[in-house]
Order: sequence, then structure tokens, then C-alpha cells
Amino acid sequence: MSQSLQFMTPSRAPYFTLPKFPRISCTRFPVINLPNTKRSIIITPSLSSFLHATSSRSLPSGNAQTGAAGVVSALSVGATGIEVDAVTEAELKENGFRSTRRTKLICTIGPATCGFEQLEALAVGGMNVARINMCHGSREWHQTMIERVRRLNDEKGFAVAIMMDTEGSEIHMGDLGGAASAKTEDGEIWTFSVRAFGTPRPERTINVNYDGFAEDVKVGDELLVDGGMVRFEVTEKIGPDVKCRCTDPGLLLPQANLTLWRNGSLVSERNAMLPTISSKDWLDIDFGIAEGVDFIAISFVKSAEVINHLKSYIAARACGSEIAVIAKMESVDSLKNLEEIIQASDGAMVARGDLGAQIPLEQVPSAQQKIVQLCRQLNKPVIVASQLLESMIEYPTATRAEVADVSEAVRQRADALMLSGESAMGQYPEKALAVLRSVSVRIEKWWREEKCHEAMELLDVGTLFADSISEEICNSAAKMANNLEADALFVYTKTGHMASLLSRCRPDCPIFAFTTTTSVRRRLNLQWGLIPFRLSFSDDMDANLNKTFSLLKARGMIKSGDLVIAVSDMLQSIQVMNVP
Repeated sequence: MSQSLQFMTPSRAPYFTLPKFPRISCTRFPVINLPNTKRSIIITPSLSSFLHATSSRSLPSGNAQTGAAGVVSALSVGATGIEVDAVTEAELKENGFRSTRRTKLICTIGPATCGFEQLEALAVGGMNVARINMCHGSREWHQTMIERVRRLNDEKGFAVAIMMDTEGSEIHMGDLGGAASAKTEDGEIWTFSVRAFGTPRPERTINVNYDGFAEDVKVGDELLVDGGMVRFEVTEKIGPDVKCRCTDPGLLLPQANLTLWRNGSLVSERNAMLPTISSKDWLDIDFGIAEGVDFIAISFVKSAEVINHLKSYIAARACGSEIAVIAKMESVDSLKNLEEIIQASDGAMVARGDLGAQIPLEQVPSAQQKIVQLCRQLNKPVIVASQLLESMIEYPTATRAEVADVSEAVRQRADALMLSGESAMGQYPEKALAVLRSVSVRIEKWWREEKCHEAMELLDVGTLFADSISEEICNSAAKMANNLEADALFVYTKTGHMASLLSRCRPDCPIFAFTTTTSVRRRLNLQWGLIPFRLSFSDDMDANLNKTFSLLKARGMIKSGDLVIAVSDMLQSIQVMNVP
């Protein structure tokens, strides 16, 4: 038997329907005050008894429940009427609702993981989003990767989304003459030049993409490569060439970012004059739109205007398809305009490598936490990236410090964690992914066992009255799910908005997000706690629930007696029921 809740306001009609309970004076009804609002949910006598029956999680039996079971048994919809990720389905069958991982995992695709079998291994291992980095490889290579991921989804039943990451126009190195990497040694002299070299290029020589590089640097400046993974000191300038002595040796990678420090301060004047989106980036963005990627990540975002301009451009050229824009927080300018950038974007990435090259290292942890919390407040998915398991590029086991770093990102309730070089060029990409997965599951389980419900007060993000109602419904549904120890939250959404509002609440139970389109399903795969399904449904919530129960039971993903709380963006309501 389902139970429904009804919003009442002093001057408006009811916003959603109730079963026909006996009419009793409202003063005799218990009332739940909704957070951050003066509105309340009125509880009917039968639902009130249910809410207070904490010792039992089964709803009272009755004719309505028998009738629902009859409807379910009469349905003839086959198990093929619903699409769900194959790995998630297996996890639910084997380990139950509480075992599902909530934190999403992103893998950068590179030479170590570009084969179809390797991509499948990552998907089986828990990859939710495949990232292609436009700093490396040709568009033809990236097109092949996109085709392979799409084929993987079609043939193997996955819903792996694709994120395209732009190069950005900041100062960076060129390639390494075809080499995948180059090692530096302490005291070696390297030449950084704006000249174009033939093949073979002189030994220990690196191209720089910025024509004014030799003019801007001064002898004595410190040159940081890839966020400080390698450091040089400028010793001499000879025309277009800059001679540098290696002071902190390490591994040089193609297209690595370069930052200059002078007298302990970042030299950022020239970077500030460069456009956020370069001419190459615009061509890559056109490529991403044509290929129908799910996300485009923009590097070195300085202001909200850049995001708004790009979203308008995508809307004009994407022919109705939606591509989410992710703002990468990796510069001092992005921190100065943090809230407006996040508000304008569809999500954010804490790119800690480049960010750590522009602010003191000791400030990176607090910047990360600030970005994660602000994204949560503004209902934007947030990704923690860069150097999560850097040692696993070369070694099969993560350091204990890296595991602690990953666990902190999970504890902060970030939506997703991202592997970069670990999966793109590392020797142990599958093992690195397994570490992220196991640490995420363990910390999430600890969080639930310790009842670590954070006291974060979620701010209102809706501007319209209907949006405010959706927020209050999701906040209340998540709170009810925790208090009643529900097995799952169901949300029926065509746009994904209601699902994201539920994800924002970070409930204890998993969120089954049912949507009608494949593209929305893939985009939801980035957000915390969401298990996205593709399912055709109507505006009739009872029919939707009965159909869903039938399909999921047929696949062994739920069982009779499971407690479900359901919401929908078609009919703004909360329904509480046991699976028939």
C-alpha cells in the first residue's frame, strides 16, 4: 500500500494528490515542518502510525496492497523494458542495496587503456565516466575512443558517459619529439624554446607554446612543470632559448603546464592576457559537439562570462542535445570568482595539480573543501582530480598517504574521483581503479555505520516557486529515507533535475533514477549516489511504480517487502510503500 504526502499552502490548492482518507480536522494531524521554509507536510492518521512504527519497516497490510500486487502480476512487460548498468545490476543482486558505491569514478583514456578489452575492464571495474584529454592525441584517435565507449555501452549494457577535456590556452610544453615521457636528473641543463625544431630535435630541448616566453622570464625565476612535479631554475637567456637547470628532478610529460614563480610569488600577468578558450579549443569543442559527448570540461576558467558564452554556443550548435559544461578550478582567478563560476556551470572539477602550482601547497586542502562544499550547496556535481594515486603510474600499490587523500575526498562527499595519468599511461590502470572503488565503498560504509550525518544546511537554489517545492520534496524524502531506513529512493525524472536534488541530500540509501532518454541517463552517472535507469513512464505514478517493481523483481534487483520512497518531477509528491 502506498502512502502519499500533500503540500498545503494558505492561499493555494493542494499541489499533489492524496488517497481518500477520512476527513478529520487538520489540528488533529501530526505535522512535519520542512527545513528552511514555513511550509509543512500534513500527515494523515495511517501515515502517522507508519512513521512512528520504527520497530517495523513494513506498511500495514490491506486491500490496497493486495490490489497493487494484482496489478503487478497482471503486467506483461518483459525484463528488457528497462536499461541499467550491468555491473550495478550484478552488485545489487549479490550484495543488496547498501553495498552499492555512491562515489562515481572517472578514468582518463590513454595509451594504456585505449583498447576495447581494456575499456571493458575499466567499465567492469567501476568506471562511470571516460575522460578524453584533448592535450594529447589527434582528433581521429579521440573519435575512435568515443566510438569504442559507445560500442561498449551498446553491446555490454553499460552507461559510461564521455567527458572531453579542453587543452586551455595557458603556457605549456609541446610534445617530446614523439616520446611518451622524459626523465630529468638533478643539475641537468634543459633548453625551453619557442623555436620550431626539425627531427630529430636537439637533446634536452622542449618547445613552449607561448611566443613571448623568452621575453617574460628572468634569470633566477623558478619554472614549475606540471604543478611542480619537476622544477627548474632559469640560468640564461639566449634569443628565443631559455636555459634552465633542473633543481627537482622528475618525469616530464607532453603538453605539461608551465608556471613561473619570481621571488616567492606567481608570475601571472601574461597568463591573465591569454584567452580562456583558445582557437584550438574552439575546434575541439566543435568536434565534441559533433560527436555528442556528455560533458565538456573547460581549463583555467577565469570568470562566469566564459561559461555563459560557451553554453550559448553549444545550445546554438548542438541541435537539441544537451552537453554539460564542467568548470575546472585550477587558477588563482577561478578562486577569486568561485561562486559565480560554479553557479554558471553545470559542475566543477578541483584540478589540484595545476591549482597547487598557483597557490601555496598548504592552501590546496582548504581550497578543495571549499569548492566541494560550495558545489554541494549550489547543486552542482563536483570532481576531485589530479594525483590521487600518482605513485600507481609506476607501482602496483598505492601509498598510505594516497589512500588517506582519497578517503578524505570521499568523506567530503565529492560526487566523483578522477584518475589521470594513472589510467592513461600508468602500468596498473585497473589496480588503480580498484583502489578508488574499494576505498570509496569502505569510507561510505563507515559513514553510514557511524551515522555521520553532516550538519550542512542546504541553501535554497530554486528561483521559481515550483523549484522550491521540488527542493523541499527532495529534502524531506531524503530525511524520511534515513529515518525509516528505506532500502531505496526512486525518482522519475525526464530532465534529471529531481535526481540531482536528491543526490545533493546524500541520503544513506541508493537513489534509483529513472529517465526516458539515454543521454540524461549517462549524465546522471556523474552524480553521487544515483543509479540511472532508462525506462519509459507516464504521468501516472501508481502505474510507473507497478511497472518498475515488476521489471526490477523479474531481474532479481528488488524483492517483496523492500521499503521504497518515490518522488517524481511530473507529479510533485512523496510516496512511501513496500514492494508488493
